[in-house]
Amino acid sequence: MGDIRRRGAVALGVTGLLAPLTLVLGAAPAQAATCTTQAGPYQKQVEKFLGRPVDGRQSAADCRAIQAFQNKHGITPNIGYAGSVTWGVMDLMNKQKAVGNHPNAAGRCPTNKGRIACVNLTLQLSWIQDGSRLVYGPVPVRTGRNGYETRTGLKKIYWRDIDHVSNIYNVPMPYSQFFDGGQAFHSVNLSMWNPPGSHGCVNMTTTTAKKYWSLLKNGDDVFVYGRKPGT
Repeated sequence: MGDIRRRGAVALGVTGLLAPLTLVLGAAPAQAATCTTQAGPYQKQVEKFLGRPVDGRQSAADCRAIQAFQNKHGITPNIGYAGSVTWGVMDLMNKQKAVGNHPNAAGRCPTNKGRIACVNLTLQLSWIQDGSRLVYGPVPVRTGRNGYETRTGLKKIYWRDIDHVSNIYNVPMPYSQFFDGGQAFHSVNLSMWNPPGSHGCVNMTTTTAKKYWSLLKNGDDVFVYGRKPGT
């Protein structure tokens, strides 16, 4: 995540410090690939998600639609195949949409802490609440991949750096708000559904990261729970 030079955090949780360049800046745009004629194991589910005729048969139009989705979200190989990764992203989107404006319906994120940022790893969603009142969100986020999981539990924001720059890769990581060693909220220039995930930080769009910056401050609580799919 960058050079944590202040507030005694130098040696803590370097997971976020070691994010590869592509995860910070965003992967290069996928190149055009030849479309496959093969129907994938999730053909019908993918067709339904994309509003295509649901017949389970791969057509040229199906492939182009699937490929466009893969290119948009950095899914490889981007050959229009309805495989498990592509369907996994779509299925997660469906589950996120189903949450609506009630992300804490199960009561997992504490409501007795006042202002708190919640992160549901299972659904890859985050929001800010004040007691039981929803303040902002929920919004999709991109958390740590297998082997670099975003750590769960109750934490506090201890350092904020609006123009943070990684001392490992010398790349910008705007609106960084560190809450657990090298793990932080910050913006990235890539899809929130880009697999397999970050190296521990909670990635956000620029719009979301700016809003979190305006709503949170040092000392505010952060609660991370659940388990990211694939970890």
